[in-house]
Amino acid sequence: MRVIDADTHMTERHDLFTSRAPKGFEDRVPRVTEVDGVPMWTMEGSPLGPARAGGVIDREGNKFPFEETKVWGIERVHQAAWDPELRLQVMDECGIHAQVVYPNAVGLGGQNLAKATDDPALRRVCVEIYNDSMAKLQDWSADRFLPMPVLPAWDVEECVREAERVAAMGMRGVNMTSDPQDAGSPDLASRAWDPLWEVCADLDLPVHFHIGASLTALNFYGQYFWPSLHDNMKPAVGGSMLFLNNARMIINSAYAGIFDRFPKLKMVSVESGIGWIPFILETMDYEVMENAPEQAAQLAKTPSDYFRDHWYATFWFETNHGDLQRLIDVVGEDRVMFETDFPHPTCLYPDPLGTVGEVLDTLRPETKRKVLGDNAAALYRI
Repeated sequence: MRVIDADTHMTERHDLFTSRAPKGFEDRVPRVTEVDGVPMWTMEGSPLGPARAGGVIDREGNKFPFEETKVWGIERVHQAAWDPELRLQVMDECGIHAQVVYPNAVGLGGQNLAKATDDPALRRVCVEIYNDSMAKLQDWSADRFLPMPVLPAWDVEECVREAERVAAMGMRGVNMTSDPQDAGSPDLASRAWDPLWEVCADLDLPVHFHIGASLTALNFYGQYFWPSLHDNMKPAVGGSMLFLNNARMIINSAYAGIFDRFPKLKMVSVESGIGWIPFILETMDYEVMENAPEQAAQLAKTPSDYFRDHWYATFWFETNHGDLQRLIDVVGEDRVMFETDFPHPTCLYPDPLGTVGEVLDTLRPETKRKVLGDNAAALYRI
């Protein structure tokens, strides 16, 4: 069975931008320098954030709590976190054919580039450098790596141009911040974004929303937990709530009528699990009729039907539902994809398929095949 991992992360190499900077931008693009003895991503002398390992697996294959790894540099993390050749070895060992890849340092939805500089030309260069490097990674791997390119969310027209550009390079989707208003653009309910939805629908580019993919989402992450909890408990609270944060993306997209205007558009809720989805599908139908019946009548479908026709979600560690088949049937067996989240805190490493193998064996064979690979193969044209 061909297994496709729908959510992983690649730690950015420290020379990702400097080695690809065009003439005139060599000294302006992001780079890693030491600030008070700590490796930091900086741009034109201003710190952007720590140059962290981007993973919780060390070089010997041991897994650690997230809080303990926040001080790691790239030299401490498992080399497969940033080395594509070793990543392929890990994939082969785990029985995984292909991986969909998301960023770390530039923001899970590329949002960090929006605030890195006020210079629009420099911001554009940074987006293009990152996306070009990911396109080359995809080509090098013969489509075993499917990185999701980031979009310049501060400008709708720029997003449209970049979506067209990455599609021409053969990339299979786009990675969008959930809150472009953080970068000065309209929010996603605005019809100002219709040109982007049109391009993504026409070019068969599913739009991906990873948890924590905006400054707004990460600000909430730091407020979910009670301050007096143990430090190791705080990311457990924040991580759990981030899963649910993507419910707002599903509800808002349905209520905004986006899919009525663009019936071929597809969206993906990444690293958010599926156990909460049945409740959200039911409550979004109930709440819109309770609070906005006139507006609901203007929609072509019930809100939950928009999910079933346009959204995908990812599954990995949820094994205690008692009846996984029934859960997937409610969510939609054509709408669920398997992920490992390597090498992040919730990843299934070192034996992702073994970890969930017993519960996956309770599924109908056709459901198991769809979840482990066929749904992703269809979505990403593999």
